[in-house]
Amino acid sequence: MIEYLKGEVAELSPATAIIECCGVGYETSITLNTYSALQGKKDAKLYIYEVIREDTHQLFGFSNRQERELFLLLISVSGIGGNTARTILSAFTVSELCEAIATGNEVAIKGVKGIGLKTAQRLIVDLKDKIKNIGGGLQGSTTVAASLNNDTVEGAVAALVMLGFPASAAGKVVQSIVKSEPQATIEQVIKQALKQL
Repeated sequence: MIEYLKGEVAELSPATAIIECCGVGYETSITLNTYSALQGKKDAKLYIYEVIREDTHQLFGFSNRQERELFLLLISVSGIGGNTARTILSAFTVSELCEAIATGNEVAIKGVKGIGLKTAQRLIVDLKDKIKNIGGGLQGSTTVAASLNNDTVEGAVAALVMLGFPASAAGKVVQSIVKSEPQATIEQVIKQALKQL
């Protein structure tokens, strides 16, 4: 079992990070919160959850232990797999999701792609008592200020495509968000798009 990877950030996108450790590049699937934490950094330490099956070997990377703990709780809920849990953690910060679960805010949770009302209700019932020690005292992810340009639009669409959305639908939603909020960062654009798609 890999506990964490510590090394150079070789490549970074809103959905994946490649961390080079002793000459070996490990591709990890990351959340938008982890992407924000890694932006502009040369070196990083990611806490890892490893999935090994006959047909796949996948690493999920998290910038802090709390996010990984919450990810593990999410995938323990029936009907939520690794990629769905990553999408949920991209739509909310750890503290926001803990608050939504603690207050029973199923409307906010079912706003995430792949989460229906029944799954949102099951998630709240299963995790309400388990999340008390995770979200306390955590601050939301740092927003990286950036002027909106074609790179931001392309990056947001590329990230949504990597998360499983059709390119045409992602493009329309991203363009709409950019039009209404020209100062939005790439992270904000992706988070809003996740709630609209």
